[in-house]
Amino acid sequence: MTERPVVLDHARLIDGTGAAPVSDAVLVVEGTRIRWCGPTALVPDDPDLRSAARIDLGGRTVCPGFIDTHVHFALPGPAGDPALGVAEHVTYRTLKVLERLRTTLHNGVTTARDLMGLDAGFRRAVAERRIAGPRLLVAVTMLSQTAGHADFRLPGGVDGLAAAVAFPGSPSGIVDTVDDIRTRVRALVAAGADCVKLATSGGVTSPHDGPEWLGLRPELVRAAVEEAEAYGGLRVAVHAIGEPGIAAAVRAGVHSVEHGYALTDELRAEMAERGQFLVPTLLETMAEPDPARVGPHIHAKAVHWHRVAQEAFARSVQAGVPVAMGTDAGLTAPHGRNLKELGLMVRFGGMTPLQAIRAATADAARVCGVDDLTGTLAAGMAADLVVCGVDPLTDLDGLADPSHIHAVVKEGRLAVDRVGVLAPAGLPDLT
Repeated sequence: MTERPVVLDHARLIDGTGAAPVSDAVLVVEGTRIRWCGPTALVPDDPDLRSAARIDLGGRTVCPGFIDTHVHFALPGPAGDPALGVAEHVTYRTLKVLERLRTTLHNGVTTARDLMGLDAGFRRAVAERRIAGPRLLVAVTMLSQTAGHADFRLPGGVDGLAAAVAFPGSPSGIVDTVDDIRTRVRALVAAGADCVKLATSGGVTSPHDGPEWLGLRPELVRAAVEEAEAYGGLRVAVHAIGEPGIAAAVRAGVHSVEHGYALTDELRAEMAERGQFLVPTLLETMAEPDPARVGPHIHAKAVHWHRVAQEAFARSVQAGVPVAMGTDAGLTAPHGRNLKELGLMVRFGGMTPLQAIRAATADAARVCGVDDLTGTLAAGMAADLVVCGVDPLTDLDGLADPSHIHAVVKEGRLAVDRVGVLAPAGLPDLT
């Protein structure tokens, strides 16, 4: 039986492409897809639409469902200590992940790329609507060489990353030879990974290295890119903070540079020419870790590199480097406040609100390889919608407040409706 369409009237439409808003628009949802959207004056004369359920949005702005290309649902953010995972049952850690997924979806993110932690079982459970959450893409684990950013092996013999963050059966993240990394990329493909996550520089929170170190040799990065391309054309995302790690990633032909704090003008020009994306994760730079918890060394790294990140981002935007939204939510950034990144891209990068929204919709979809499904509001695309309680073009920061996310629809199903605006439409619930 064909599902009846639902007509959303008197909407202000921001379609995700960067085009100016349509001030008086109609959006038609049928099943999981958008059947039609555009100016009210151009609505087709269709008998199905004349008899369809109609909802007056009263001029509220509708955006595509937002996409966070860099999250870690297995990490607790400022709400907890990831080291506690060592002493927790896997079932308990799983239940905490479910709450983070639900919170993220309800606050406007309908697609998320988890770049270390979750396995493919979470993706399947979300896709089958067994649990509520954004559409998931998973990297499963992160790869680096010994003493690199993926090496959390402690002096007592415990692998902190494997014990506290990874789920059973996830491949190890330590690779030290070209053969190692080729085999490990294949293992990730077999484990159901949607993309490959590498760490070509050290990290702020990792115990053995510094962001300015080269965390994965160039020949290993090139081998990973080759294997990922050969095994289904998987995209390669790279944690790269310092210049050596960024250079190794960019010149190996990766798809996205995550963080990219120490980008030089030369590397920016190369990224712009190749169309390689920068995922700046500015939200992660807004909180300093507690020195009592992480120690003075890691605290000092955070203070320095976060300042570098904030000061460098505008130069990347000006150089024409493509940008996609990613928050690193779960590290120091809280889950569910992902859309705060939009205002930070305007504040630190000089982007316009429309550019920031595009970075979190159409361009983020391109990074994830789902731009044929979501990221824009157009006929045939998934009905992933966010109904806003503020005008994002004048109060973009307002989207970070959950009370201003009036409703979220994912694939034509109602995920949350805080003000009852879509309740009369009869849209099915998500789960």
